[in-house]
Amino acid sequence: MERDIDKEKSEMTPVYILSGFLGSGKTTLLQRLIAYWKDLGLKPAVIMNEIGEVNLDGQLVDEEVPMAEMLGGCICCTIRGDLSMQLYELIKGDQPDLVVIEATGAANPMEIFDAVTESSLYLKLDIRPMITVVDAAHLAELYSSQQGKTYRLMLDQIRCGSDLILNKIDRIEPGQQQEMKDLLTRLNPFARIIPAVKCEVDLPSLLENGTRIEHVHDHVSGKEEDHDLPKKHDHHHDHDVHSHASHEHVTVYTHYFSGPVDSVEFEQFIKDLPREIYRGKGILQFSDTSSRFLFQYAYREADYLKITPQGDVPNVAVFIGEHFDKVALAKQLKAMEKEAGQSD
Repeated sequence: MERDIDKEKSEMTPVYILSGFLGSGKTTLLQRLIAYWKDLGLKPAVIMNEIGEVNLDGQLVDEEVPMAEMLGGCICCTIRGDLSMQLYELIKGDQPDLVVIEATGAANPMEIFDAVTESSLYLKLDIRPMITVVDAAHLAELYSSQQGKTYRLMLDQIRCGSDLILNKIDRIEPGQQQEMKDLLTRLNPFARIIPAVKCEVDLPSLLENGTRIEHVHDHVSGKEEDHDLPKKHDHHHDHDVHSHASHEHVTVYTHYFSGPVDSVEFEQFIKDLPREIYRGKGILQFSDTSSRFLFQYAYREADYLKITPQGDVPNVAVFIGEHFDKVALAKQLKAMEKEAGQSD
């Protein structure tokens, strides 16, 4: 089953999302990533998103790299609908080996995931775990007061990252450095924490699919208030046995169907989804009807709408959640396809 997923991924375009508050160092990391990929002979493409009307950071990106600019608003609000078109035009027009999205520092990360998955309905995308850049000095300053919208947004960005680059650690004292590492661990126990200066990190390790994690902790709910966060936590040093899912804190799984599925069985499958999966959407065909349907799943509820897609749109389902087993999910969906095929 894992081989089947690997085969599907080889046909997809990887999409990396860089998150982090304003001035944290995302563009510096982006420059390093572009240089790394180009040295490997790969062709990256970039979508840069800024709230202002001028993309100044875009001037820092190699002019040979295909780039789309999304200005005047963040991905999650006024220009969200443009993201799918930008991705489509970049992938179909420039045929890059991968796409990296640098989101505005004011963007809510879950809305970014949600916006990108819209494109998975008609583009074969491998949406990779989010990389979040954290300004250590800024976080330390905000943590001392623990209030304000900026602090809350930064916490949301931290909780959604699978890799947390604790950048600019040279700007705080060693004692504060450890305090910030401990804070990140409490806020997001599944993420790798990578201390850095000027985003100088081991890029192969950062991008490797299935890299070992130093610490795997018991789950801490992201809904807890910061002053209620536990001050002590257990460290499980298991370097040899772990699942890759433990690295993908916020996980996106995209499944392309090879054929129709039974409507009753699929509806039951949706009802039985684990609570770790909190969003789902897709376009699919049922074996017991000639129509195609758009389904939406959120807050434990599902809606189905009969549609006639425009153009060549595949049958696909996209699921977003935290720390869920993608292999098990794929196995269930493939079993449904097989059963539907045998009944024809």
